Amino acid sequence: MSEIKKQAPWQLKIENFVGHHWIQAGIVFLIIFNAILLGMETSPSLMDAYGEELHMLDHVILGIFIGELALLMLARGLNFFKDPWCLFDFVVIAIALIPASESLSVLRSLRVLRVLRLINKVQSMRRVVKGLLGSLASLGSVIGLMLIVFYVSAVVSTNLFSAEFPNWFGNLGASFFTLFQIMTLESWSEGIARPVMEKFPYAWIFFLSFIMIATFTVVNLFIAAIVDSFSSTSHEEKEEETRHLKELKWEQDEQRRQQITNDELNSIRVELQEIKALIHRLK
Repeated sequence: MSEIKKQAPWQLKIENFVGHHWIQAGIVFLIIFNAILLGMETSPSLMDAYGEELHMLDHVILGIFIGELALLMLARGLNFFKDPWCLFDFVVIAIALIPASESLSVLRSLRVLRVLRLINKVQSMRRVVKGLLGSLASLGSVIGLMLIVFYVSAVVSTNLFSAEFPNWFGNLGASFFTLFQIMTLESWSEGIARPVMEKFPYAWIFFLSFIMIATFTVVNLFIAAIVDSFSSTSHEEKEEETRHLKELKWEQDEQRRQQITNDELNSIRVELQEIKALIHRLK
């Protein structure tokens, strides 16, 4: 709110125009349509038949995106670069302006990142991303715990099974990759556990213990951290909305009190004029 109040009237008009729901709905449609066009450009047959038309549509849509960002920069000034989402949009659009060449072909292929602008345009997506970012601190602890579990399990499995199964447990790197496969439960039983158990009958204790800890416990901690972050983000947004509504109500009450005060002053002024007129007639 404070940033908007610092804007000049003409800047507010531009901000309101760009932020109009019909304009934003059109931008969302163009983002989706542009993503479809970029997907069509991967088809050699479509490019042979409609290559020029697809490139022309892509340039037209890119021009509209540039116009939108230019208007926002004009309306917000330096505040435009203080908004992380605006910076993200700026970088995504800037990538599309890089001239095509062999050395920069990888960057040119990143034009499809424009579809990520939907995150900025759709409020529910922004809420999801905000929740994920808010969970990074908690996820760091969970990742640390998982690395400890993996490292201990890798050392144990390498020492136990490396002699008989060097492809799976020959060194720490191979053991890490094998344990990751086991954690995902991808053919862990028939592909790894049972062959190992033919040589080491009690290996099931190790595998079941690892799955119980890594798959069923640590992975669920990831989900718990993200859900907790979403809950906190939703609570903060509700508090922010409540605070905003209270501020609006206070402003409306203040305006109402000011209006009542002005009405009372006008009433007193009228009464004084009537008294003056009465005194004048009596004279």
